[in-house]
Amino acid sequence: MSFGFLPNEGQPDFEAMMRQFKEMGLDPAAIEGAMAGAKTFFDSAQSIAGNPNQSLIAINSLRDIARKVIASTGENPIGTSDQKRVLDALAIANTWLDSEILFPSAEANLQPAWSKRDWLDSSLLTWQQMIEPLAVGMADALANVMNGAQEGLPVELAGLENQSAEQQKAMKEMLARLLRSFMGSLIANQLGQSIGAIANNITGANDAAIPLSSGAHLIPQNIAQWSQGLGLPEAEVDIYLALREVSAARLFASTPWLASYIRDAITTYGKGISIDVEAIQRQAEEAMGREDFDINNPQSLTIAIDQGLFTPQQTPAQEFALTKLEMALALIEGWIDHVISQVGAERIPSFNALIENSRRRRAVNSPMQQLFATLLGLEVSPRKMREAAVFWSEVKTLRGSDGRDRCWEDPAFLPMPKDLKDVSAFLNSVTVPDDLSGLI
Repeated sequence: MSFGFLPNEGQPDFEAMMRQFKEMGLDPAAIEGAMAGAKTFFDSAQSIAGNPNQSLIAINSLRDIARKVIASTGENPIGTSDQKRVLDALAIANTWLDSEILFPSAEANLQPAWSKRDWLDSSLLTWQQMIEPLAVGMADALANVMNGAQEGLPVELAGLENQSAEQQKAMKEMLARLLRSFMGSLIANQLGQSIGAIANNITGANDAAIPLSSGAHLIPQNIAQWSQGLGLPEAEVDIYLALREVSAARLFASTPWLASYIRDAITTYGKGISIDVEAIQRQAEEAMGREDFDINNPQSLTIAIDQGLFTPQQTPAQEFALTKLEMALALIEGWIDHVISQVGAERIPSFNALIENSRRRRAVNSPMQQLFATLLGLEVSPRKMREAAVFWSEVKTLRGSDGRDRCWEDPAFLPMPKDLKDVSAFLNSVTVPDDLSGLI
């Protein structure tokens, strides 16, 4: 038997695929559903598949998906009063932080108040670059499984016995491109949904606590949502969130290596992705036994994937990469909480209520946490963030605020989980530089 669906000007013959799969005795109804989905997918992903050098995660797809999520909750325009209100809050935050942190403030920007869409458009490229290595790792793992399955079949069952070497090569290349397109589309959809959810929740450009864009900006619409029901003065809420925003902006501007550090950890994780076919088959069989699982229902498959149906086993290198990533994220959040406590606890009457609300929201309703949990199986625990804040407090006690901030000089000075238990021993094991010029 030979498969008559090799590329014809880039478009496979799905009807031929249907006929020949039926000849092999496969269930017609299941095939029809799968082929309909495959054709729809191929039509949407063909532009990516035709260019193997193109990014798997398309910026336009991310933007469109995220904007739909934003539109579902509405978006308020930014007015002159918003700009003044935010500018005043950021100015106060900068003045207070000048005496506490070593990282210098940036020049005031002309648009300190942002809409949700402003944040989205400014961060899209960074999101794409950060998550792209994960999509590549998944695509490569899927391609390896497909190639292994094809090579393990007898030629007549693989449907290649009457095909020339050139035709076989063309078919494999087409399949590889389709798999890459499929994985890119899958990740783009998931990432776009998450970015949209983040845009609907964050209070500032740096509220996600990872380096995504430059400068300090606040999002008035989300601030109003964040403070709803707290019964606290608007000015105190603004200054508190401005302190978080400014401290993060200063940190990221002075540590350009942080962005690549996070991306490298995700790249290492992506390179180690492999798929255990037997384990997936066992999990799939268990899932099919559940009343809520329908293999012909794409939504059911999506839910199964989100619940970990296809979660691969992690290698030691991947586990270490996730540990580095978790520690970096916890240390960033811990440092922010620590430094704003140093300058805000005695100046803002409602500071304790504000920081507790902030921590609670990060713990129970953080789209950023959900994103990393879904894509990487990584959850940065609130406990780890609190431990990181205590770590920075102890570093300040031992080395002063300048010595604390110089620990960000390069990744070599960042602690690992075991180092949080004995801060003095950690500091004695590393040489914290006296000069911070290399950071700026």
